[in-house]
Amino acid sequence: MTTTITVEGMSCGHCEQTVEEALRGVSGVTDATADREAEQASIDGDADVTALVQAVEDAGYTAHA
Repeated sequence: MTTTITVEGMSCGHCEQTVEEALRGVSGVTDATADREAEQASIDGDADVTALVQAVEDAGYTAHA
């Protein structure tokens, strides 16, 4: 299953990597891709959306489903 969340505050490639690493650390995530221009992240797996949003926020960005 693929989930897409909105991520605000990414301004560079390093930001995308930070968000991707934070999301990949969530239990149930098999892969994650962040796109700063679209302000979105796509997550593969069966992780809880609340946990995904919290992981992004813990990394210093604003996120919502």
